[in-house]
Amino acid sequence: MKRNRSMVVAFALPGTLLFVLTMVYPIVRTVFMSFFAIQEITDSVDKWKFNGIGNYISLMKNSLYQASWINLAKIFVIGGVITLGVSLLLAVILKNGVRGRGFFQAAIYLPNVISAVAMATMWIQYIFNPSYGFMTKFFSALHLDSLAQIQWLGGDYKFWALLISYCFGMIGHFMLIWISGIERIGIDYYEAAAIDGANKVKQFFYITLPLLKGIFRTNIIMWSISVSGFFIWSKLFSPISADTSTVVPMVYMYDKLFGAENVDEIRRDAGIAAAVGVMLCLFIVFIFTVVNRLIKDDDLEF
Repeated sequence: MKRNRSMVVAFALPGTLLFVLTMVYPIVRTVFMSFFAIQEITDSVDKWKFNGIGNYISLMKNSLYQASWINLAKIFVIGGVITLGVSLLLAVILKNGVRGRGFFQAAIYLPNVISAVAMATMWIQYIFNPSYGFMTKFFSALHLDSLAQIQWLGGDYKFWALLISYCFGMIGHFMLIWISGIERIGIDYYEAAAIDGANKVKQFFYITLPLLKGIFRTNIIMWSISVSGFFIWSKLFSPISADTSTVVPMVYMYDKLFGAENVDEIRRDAGIAAAVGVMLCLFIVFIFTVVNRLIKDDDLEF
């Protein structure tokens, strides 16, 4: 018995130490840093100035930080409805005997294989470009001059251009997760419903959706994690400095850590950047807790 226990400790100890050093320690250090004023992330601890909850208070008063959370909330809610809704619709269509299912499934998932930098560049240069972009040429061909003259990369439209392009790239990923959930549902349910006279629409609302509650919960949590780490798309749509129409907390944290062109963001502060990271972590924990309380599938059987 003692020998088995020693073997377990010997095999588990390296992995445990690696987990503590690479995961637990950075998290604890980040939380600790969020209560200090730190000019450079490489500064030694003796240069840190204790600030208490001052970092969090200054964040709440900063207009750019407030705008970043507003943008994140819109991406989470509006983008979530578009991405999860369209991906579910495509999953249901592909699971209903569409010819060439493998081809369409691979084609829809293809944007997830391409680098986010390449995808964002494609949308900026070839879709939303005001001179030769697809949107301009398409509406011009239809003689819809007012729509053709929309400046997608400026003003109030930049956020919606960012959201559309990001959702387009994420649909394929969540579609595969929906498909994996639909494949778990036995065909007997649908056959019995068809015998009772239920059409495809009723089968979707009374069989497919209820039995996908667990997958729905998983997708919301994964979407919140994806949105909280939203960075590359925002940076490519506003590469020079943080724009109030595209800035998100991750970009704000980056600018605070490494500096930016904005007048109110020149002064670096790794402590405030750490506080932003803590807030993003709490956001994910909050979504996880709410979703697990509201969506339960303990009473469902396959």
